[in-house]
Amino acid sequence: MKRVGYLGSGAWGVCLADLLAKKGHHVKVWCRNADLAKTLNETRQHPNLKDYRIHKSLHFTPDLAEVLEDIDFLIESVTSSGVRKVFEQVKDLVPSLNCPIVMTSKGIEQDSGFLLLDVALDVLGKDYSNRLTYLSGPSFADEVIRELPTTIVCAGFDPEVTHQVQELFHYKTFRIYPNYDIKGVEFGGAMKNIIAIACGTSDGLGFGNNSRAALMTRGLHEIRKLAIAKECRAETINGLSGMGDLCLTCSSKYSRNYRFGNLIALGKTMEEAKKEIGMVVEGAYTCVSALQIAKKMNVSLPITEAVYHVLYKNLKPMDAVKSLLTRAVKEEHL
Repeated sequence: MKRVGYLGSGAWGVCLADLLAKKGHHVKVWCRNADLAKTLNETRQHPNLKDYRIHKSLHFTPDLAEVLEDIDFLIESVTSSGVRKVFEQVKDLVPSLNCPIVMTSKGIEQDSGFLLLDVALDVLGKDYSNRLTYLSGPSFADEVIRELPTTIVCAGFDPEVTHQVQELFHYKTFRIYPNYDIKGVEFGGAMKNIIAIACGTSDGLGFGNNSRAALMTRGLHEIRKLAIAKECRAETINGLSGMGDLCLTCSSKYSRNYRFGNLIALGKTMEEAKKEIGMVVEGAYTCVSALQIAKKMNVSLPITEAVYHVLYKNLKPMDAVKSLLTRAVKEEHL
């Protein structure tokens, strides 16, 4: 049995914490909101995981020091915009944390252009690199917690630590492949949320399956272009953390980014759409970061740029589609 500290009490965090508890590990989950921690301990039900009773051994607390005390693994599932602040708190409480750290959030930090492992290393120090790993792939929390078959990737710098994390999470319905192209795995997970917003918007406008397939295919090309510019392996983007996650997120009502795009197409403002979904929409944050990187590296991301202008520059969704359709036609490069 391992002692696990878990950062974050969203649906994905609780889903993975519950999986570890079912395997017999001792898991403490940090909740930023004390009232939510109290509710979860008392009711054993998460507001975004309806009809599921959380494992009885999971303990939820707003006390970060309690979660970090004497642990074998630390796992992160907070918002991408909150990763830096949370790890600053971790470092203040435990300056020399010796256990493996597992990152699961998907995004790119604005302004710095850092992937989330880079954010953690920027805060904790480069000496932590061999202890850091990253989980990503096509995985809805509701299906994982109900034990529907799921396959994802674990990326890490150190093969031994990566294997430890793989063993920690491996479950009869939760299969994990190792991968050592960490940046490539991260890019796929972060960028697919932007394309999912575009697909949700397209479907909301009534453009149908053909348009969604085109957006997904050209969106995968955008992800690959930027990933290669950042020295990732192209084949990683074709795997579970790239194409696999993209296929899932761009075509399901369970995807918050897809639903967000759908609501935008129906005339909701960005804030109204976020409020209706009730969870963080990472693609809305990441599209800013991705464009900042693309401009520095002179990489064209037309779909990402269209999403950005709809969300932040008041471009009408229909006009965004027209702008994409009127671009000069070039030979398809893959």
